[in-house]
Formats: sequence, structure tokens, C-alpha cells
Amino acid sequence: MSVLTFGLNHQTAPLDLRGRLAFAPEDLAPALRGLNERLQRVDPEAAIVSTCNRTELYLAVGAEPLPANAAPPLLEPALEWLARQGRVSPDHLRQHAYVMHNHDAARHAFRVASGLDSMVLGEPQILGQMKQAVRLADEAGTLGTTLHQLFQRSFSVAKEVRTSTEIGAHSISMAAASVRLAAELFEDLREIHVLFVGAGEMIELVATHFAARQPRGMAVANRTLERGEKLAARFGAQALRLADLPSRLHEFDAVVSCTASTLPIIGLGAVERAIKARRRRPMFMVDLAVPRDIEPEVARLGDVYLYTVDDLSERVQTAGEKRQAAVEQAEAIIDAGVKSFAHWLDQRAAVPLIQALNRQADDWSAAEVARARKLLARGEPLEQVLQALARGLTNKMLHGALAELHGSEGAERERVADAVARMFLRGASGAGSPGTARATPRGGAAPGNGADPGGRRTP
Repeated sequence: MSVLTFGLNHQTAPLDLRGRLAFAPEDLAPALRGLNERLQRVDPEAAIVSTCNRTELYLAVGAEPLPANAAPPLLEPALEWLARQGRVSPDHLRQHAYVMHNHDAARHAFRVASGLDSMVLGEPQILGQMKQAVRLADEAGTLGTTLHQLFQRSFSVAKEVRTSTEIGAHSISMAAASVRLAAELFEDLREIHVLFVGAGEMIELVATHFAARQPRGMAVANRTLERGEKLAARFGAQALRLADLPSRLHEFDAVVSCTASTLPIIGLGAVERAIKARRRRPMFMVDLAVPRDIEPEVARLGDVYLYTVDDLSERVQTAGEKRQAAVEQAEAIIDAGVKSFAHWLDQRAAVPLIQALNRQADDWSAAEVARARKLLARGEPLEQVLQALARGLTNKMLHGALAELHGSEGAERERVADAVARMFLRGASGAGSPGTARATPRGGAAPGNGADPGGRRTP
């Protein structure tokens, strides 16, 4: 099997490009089916991990593992498909993308699940997002055995990292960073009104941090009023309809938005009217969504302080020495996980050969049993029939090995002899000795020396 990871993240691609290539959860299943149609000649396993900071394709196909530096055969069609989804050129996407396969792909998946590849070191949200991606791929019918193993091992490694290290103890979340930035702008957060747009997990985290500062008022605006009311009730906040946002935006000093909308929901015109109604009093705005919830042009307004996820990442600080120690411990756990997955992947590559050997052995057994039945039907003594059966199976099993042994010379013969001894002389006296295998007489049961694979003597 070959495993391929292809994608882009906050380290390789700007925010706008990440927004173009982001998939909403409800779009993942049809996207996976479309990807499989594009790659129908190889029919790979597929999963898509799409968050505000990354879009990654995980693919597995039944082929020999790729050698180092080899170009994965799925890369170009996968790249072209993803570029078409985001309406960007393949060349532009290629400039910002990364590609990993086999062991490197596993290491990347383990690091992502463990929070080592996140904007905020050790943040826990990515693990839940990966689990959702796996569930959606399974529902779409594109999650096979190899990717299932890859992701389940990713989750196990992530759990061990979180329980055995302090990787999450030295990071400041985007939510906490948002509050810190607001505190730099306003003298007293207890005097401001805060609006949260959206009702997802990130907004819930931000609302929790702001609520701890006891602002004068809070409100939640959401497309679904019932869900907004549920979140607002937790914090004693007011619930708004998203449609009422333009007319009430001026009431709020701070606005934090994070929705799954594919288009901006807070436009330049609405913010300009709000600033005018506020008589130029400043507004603090945080856009945690990818794609953006707030039009980028808003940042050019003089009385608006707009921050994106990329801006907040620069504000996140962690404790140096403790952080480095935790990272080193996590990387050691990941290394062990990669080795385990690599071993499983290597074993998986031998499955077709094992299946073929079993089928061949079944065919030989069936042929010898059929011959034994004919002999018994003719009245041959049972003892002779059993001996013929055993001899026939033995000769069939040894046929290929002895043919290779007698057909090789020099150093190659030494290697074949070692392999034959390991395969057939385990546990026997002298097992593993090449000399034992080489001692097979040429007058024995090897092909071309008086016996056919079925055990019959030839004239």
C-alpha cells in the first residue's frame, strides 16, 4: 500500500487561499465522491481534513510503497482536482502545498492529531475535527483499511501525547488571545458590549474567556435563533437573529465572528454605517473564520481594529524551556507510533502474496485429495494412498524452492540456500544452515531429476 498526504496549512498558504480551499462539513461527503470519480482508475481510499488552518487530502492506494523522492502517481490528478474546487490554478496551489507519502505521511498525521502542527501548540480542537473527517469519509464509503489504521493510530498517539506530556499546558488559545488583544484596546473590559457571531465550539470558547472579564453586555447572533439562544443562555447574553446584525452592529464595542459561511456575512458598508452611528468610537473585531466572515476591506477603516486567525497566531506565546521539553517528549511518542505504523504497512504489502500462497496451497491440496480418492476407488491400499498423498503434497511444496536452488550459482546460490533453510528447516537439526540446503542430492525430488511436482516418477 502507498499512503499520500497532500495539502496546505497556515505555515504554507495565506489566509485567502486557505479560505478558497476550505470545505464545510456538509460538503465533505460529496467532495470525497467527486475526488474518487476523478481518481477512478486507481479507486483510492480517501479522507479530507478541512479546518480554518488547513485543508489536507489523505489517500491510500494498493500499490508497492514508493521509494524515497519518488513522485506519487496520485499527486497530479489530486492537485488538479483540489485546484478546481478552489477555482485557482494548479501552479498557484503547487507553490503553497506540501506532499508526503508513507512514513512521512503518517508522521504528519500524528503531529496534526497531537496539536504539534497547529497555530496554537497543543490545541485540542484539531483532534475532534480529524475524528469528524474520518466519520464523514466512512459514511461516504471512501475510508478503507489503511486510512482507518492511519487515523486510529493518530488518535491513540494524540491521546498518549496529551496524557504523558504537558504539550497543552503552555499554550494560549485563540480565545484567550482575543481577550488579551481587546484588553490592550479598551481600558476596562467591564465597560464594553461584546457580540459573538456564530454558535460553534470556537465562539463558545471565546465567550467563556470574555465572560470571565464580566463585560457590561454580551449578545450572540446566529443563523439559527434556537441554537443562538441556547448558547446565550449559558452566559446571560442576548440572542439576535443574524438578519438583524446590520441594524444593530453599532451597539457593540467588540465583535468576534466564527461561522461556517462560505461568504462574508459582515460587509464593509455595514461596518461603515456602524462606525458613523458610534461617532467614530473604535470597534474591535476578530474574524476567526476560514473563509472570512468579515470583508478584508474593513481593516482599512481608521476606527476599526480587525484581527484574523493569522494575526492572532503571532500573539500566541508559550513558555520556552517547558514548551521545548514537552515537544521533545511528544516527538518521541510520535516516532514510536510511526515505526509501528510502518511495520503494519510493510506487513500489509505482503498480504497479496500471502493470499496467493494460500490459494496455491489449497489448489495443490485439492488436486492431491482428488487423486487419493481415485486410488481408493480403484481399491489401492489405504496406507499406500496416504503415502502417495503426503509425497505428492511434499513435492509440490518443495518444487519452487528446489528449482531456484539448483538453478542458481555462486553468491546467488548462497542467498537462495539461506532462504530455503530458513523457510523449510526451522526447528530441525541444523536449521538455518546453508550447508544443509546445499546437501540436497541432485538425484532427489527436484524438478528435472526424476520427479514431477505431483510425486510421479518419470521414465
